[in-house]
Amino acid sequence: MSFGARADIRLDALLHNLELLHSRQPASQVLAAVKANAYGHGIINVSRALGDRVDALAVARLSEARKLRAAGIATPIVLMGGVLDRDELASALELHCDLVVHEPDQLELLETSGGQARCRVWLKVNTGMNRLGVRTDDAARLVARLRAVAGVRAIGLMTHLANADDLDDRRSLDQIERFRKLTDGFDGDISIANSAALLGWNDRVSDPAFWNHQGEVWIRPGISLYGISPLRSHTALQLGLRHVMNFESTLVAVHDVAAGESIGYGGTWTARENTRLGVVAVGYGDGYTRALPSGAPVLVNGRRVPVAGVISMDLTVVDLGAGATDRPGDHVILWGDGLPVEELAAYAGTVPYTLVCGVIDRAGSVG
Repeated sequence: MSFGARADIRLDALLHNLELLHSRQPASQVLAAVKANAYGHGIINVSRALGDRVDALAVARLSEARKLRAAGIATPIVLMGGVLDRDELASALELHCDLVVHEPDQLELLETSGGQARCRVWLKVNTGMNRLGVRTDDAARLVARLRAVAGVRAIGLMTHLANADDLDDRRSLDQIERFRKLTDGFDGDISIANSAALLGWNDRVSDPAFWNHQGEVWIRPGISLYGISPLRSHTALQLGLRHVMNFESTLVAVHDVAAGESIGYGGTWTARENTRLGVVAVGYGDGYTRALPSGAPVLVNGRRVPVAGVISMDLTVVDLGAGATDRPGDHVILWGDGLPVEELAAYAGTVPYTLVCGVIDRAGSVG
C-alpha cells in the first residue's frame, strides 16, 4: 500500500481537449500554456504529449524554459513575462525562447542587444486588464521600434481579456473592439483567445476577417486544456472537456466514534451520532487545501462522504457513516472521476486553478 496522495494524469484526455479546442478555430496556431508545472499536471510529460500537435509552449519564467530544454523538448517556447535585464535576455536567447514585450524597458533591452535577439517578439497590449501591457495608443509607435531591431524575425500583437469567464460581462466586447482597432491592417500574427475567450466568445474572435490583419491567429488554451471549465456558466462536461487529473489517495485507518466526540485540531467537528470515521492519507502538505471545510465531499470506494474537521498537513478525516464497511487501503478520490475539481473549488471559496496548481509532488508522482 502506498502511503500518500498521488495525481494520476490522463494524457489521452489532454489530447482530446486539445483537439476539441483547436476545432473551435481550426486554422489557428496553438500556443499551449504549460506554465506552473502545466497547471500542476507535470510540465515535462504534458509538453512531450503535446509534441508537434502544438506550435509553441507558453511558460511564465526562465526556469520553466530551462526545464523543458534540459528534457530535450525542442518545441518553440514563448516566455510570457519577457525578460527584465541583459542576463535574462541572454539566457532566453540561449534557450531559443520567443519573447513577450509588455513595457518599454524590455524593448530597450532588445534595441541594445546588438542584433543578438533572433526571435519572435509579441507586443502585449493592455486593452482593459490593467495588469501587463503597453497602452493602446503607444502600440503603433512601439511596433515601429520593434521592426527596426536587428534580428527580430517576427512581430505579433497579443492581449488578455479580464472578464471573459463571465458571458454576461460586456467589458470583453469593449476589449475585443479595442484590439480590433489595433489589428486592422497589421502585418503580423495576433493572439487574444485564451481558454475563456475561445470557449465563450469564439463567435467574436474566430473569424480572421474580423481582425483584418495579414498574419496568423494564435489561440492560447490554458485551464481548458486540462479539462477544467474557464466559464462561470458552464461545466467542463457541458463544454465537452475531459478532466486530465485524478487526485487520489487511500484510507489509512478506520475507527468508530461516539456521539458527542470531537475530531482533529481544535475539535471543530463533533459527531452528532455514533459513526465510523476514515483517515485519508492526504493533507495540505500534498496540496489538499486547509480551506476545504467540514462537509466538503470526498469519494471513498465511489461513495460520497464528507470531510470531518480541519485538514492536517498529511491527513484528512472523513465521516464514513455508521456501519460503513470501508477498510484501510481502500481507494479515495479527492477530485477527478465523479467529483469535478470545480465543485471542490467552490467549497474552498477559490478557483480550480488554485487547487490543481497547488498539488505538491512529494513522491515524484507529477512529472
